[in-house]
Amino acid sequence: MSRASQSAPARERIAQGFTKVEDVLYVGLGVVLAAGGVALLVNAVIHFVRSLLGGAIGPSVVAVLDQLLLILMIIEILYTVQVSFREHVLVPEPFVLVALIAGVRRILVITAEFGTLASQGESAFRYAMIELGLLTAMTGVLVTCLVGLRKRDKEAVAERA
Repeated sequence: MSRASQSAPARERIAQGFTKVEDVLYVGLGVVLAAGGVALLVNAVIHFVRSLLGGAIGPSVVAVLDQLLLILMIIEILYTVQVSFREHVLVPEPFVLVALIAGVRRILVITAEFGTLASQGESAFRYAMIELGLLTAMTGVLVTCLVGLRKRDKEAVAERA
């Protein structure tokens, strides 16, 4: 038996071992993300109910919306972990979606804080406008990427099971 033919089964066992370690890490990551998402949702509900009962719903809507969009990002990351665990491939679409949600989340927070930005001075307002412009451009690029991914390669878009 040649040395190359002896090393093939060893390489296969090592590769299988790494696949098992990868699966364990994916499961652990999924559990942590799911627990974090549930904790954030409970926190958002508690915050919303307290604001509603306290009559100060206006200012807290932005904070609750921010948390809900963060939960949505966690859901998309969890979906990415699920696809990676199930198919052992990285699919680009969920990453683009997470980036898109993060950008929209920041845009909503900035626009909701317009009233307080004016009182912080001209430079704070200017920086917020620059950030808003960059985020808007980034959102356009990400939407274009998402459309391109869906048109280019049906394999790049994972089906939700």
